[in-house]
Amino acid sequence: MPNSARPLAAIILAAGQGTRMKSSLHKVLHPIAGRAMLLHLIAAFDAAGARERVVVVGAGREQVESAVAPHDVRIAVQAQQLGTAHAALQAREALAGFDGTVIVAFGDTPFLKSETIAALAERLAAEDAPRIVMLGFRPPDAKAYGRIIADGDRIEKMVEFKDANPAERAVTLCNSGVTAIRAADLWPLLDRVGNSNAAGEYYLPDIVMLALADGDRAVVVETGADEVIGINSRAELAYAEARWQVAKREAVMADGATLTAPETVWFAHDTVVGRDVTIGQNVVFGPGVSIADGATIHAFSHLEGASVGEGAAIGPYARLRSGTVIGAGAKVGNFVETKKAVLGKGAKASHLTYLGDAEVGEGANIGAGTITCNYDGFFKSRTVIGTGAFVGSNSALVAPVSIGDGAIVAAGSVVTRDVAVDALALARGQQQEKPGWAARFRDAMRAKKAGR
Repeated sequence: MPNSARPLAAIILAAGQGTRMKSSLHKVLHPIAGRAMLLHLIAAFDAAGARERVVVVGAGREQVESAVAPHDVRIAVQAQQLGTAHAALQAREALAGFDGTVIVAFGDTPFLKSETIAALAERLAAEDAPRIVMLGFRPPDAKAYGRIIADGDRIEKMVEFKDANPAERAVTLCNSGVTAIRAADLWPLLDRVGNSNAAGEYYLPDIVMLALADGDRAVVVETGADEVIGINSRAELAYAEARWQVAKREAVMADGATLTAPETVWFAHDTVVGRDVTIGQNVVFGPGVSIADGATIHAFSHLEGASVGEGAAIGPYARLRSGTVIGAGAKVGNFVETKKAVLGKGAKASHLTYLGDAEVGEGANIGAGTITCNYDGFFKSRTVIGTGAFVGSNSALVAPVSIGDGAIVAAGSVVTRDVAVDALALARGQQQEKPGWAARFRDAMRAKKAGR
């Protein structure tokens, strides 16, 4: 919780239709690093100690409500999109009885940091007692952002671009829209906001002008432009993803990992990478991946929902799916796919293998072309391969089945029954040989072809 010790609440505005996205998916639910924009922002407020989080929804509300359902978030509805002040006002009932600091933010600004949230709350509680704290930034191109006219950090005027004169438009300090204010001040000010402006909307920044007219102080806290970047189109979404990935790659390398070609590696929001990890070219991490110290992820591998143990080697061209756990020193080689598979310490599946719903013991060796037949069209079943077992190439293990410790499965076997400890399982048709058959076959075919 911020040093102000006041309870903190968030109002997240997500009622806009996001028409520039041209998508049936709500704008704030488009993902960055595998997590919806809105959920990035909620996570930041959680980290800042927010006691209440209210998301204001409008068009596409069902999608948003479903996405935030696991996060104990309150919902408020803006039936008509009449502006940001009107949207924030819809949260009044959800925050009835709340007496603390409220920060209003936007669901399409996913990079707002918990540290910045805390800084806004602390500035609001400072000795000079500002009534409102705004978050400002200076973008390379101010475009049509609203402007903050300030003397030092003290705000003299807030103006929307549409209503600004040429001198005001020349100001580089822009309004992110992120606002910190005490709950007791917020609702009366919002009630007083009018819509006498070029767009006919109720603007949230107008509460600053009302506070200044009352003789109160409003101040600005500045942050970098990338932190408050708004995402309104697919191009802006791609730019935001790229910026996030650059920052993540730099953080991973700063923590002691090697990225052979950093610009080709893509992380998820929760990827955990240990020290002395080496990650090759064109590796993609989906959500839920952790890589222990000293592991190697070779080029063109894709990992999601997987844990890779210390010193393990993955790929190249490997796919690790959800529920995969790779033990220390284990190896998953080229064109191997795993799903809900646990490989013990030092186990190997080096080539062209599918291991689904499987447990592979320490030191076991899985030959090329082996598959666990885990699905019968109705149910998934599990395969257990014991410590030190050896499964020969092109074997099919039809689950549920267990291969005992130290057992050997002969190449090309279709195993449908359990194999005992240290036994040899040989389950394939007997080889037959017919002398001279191939030569006679070729002669017959040549004669047939010549007679056509």
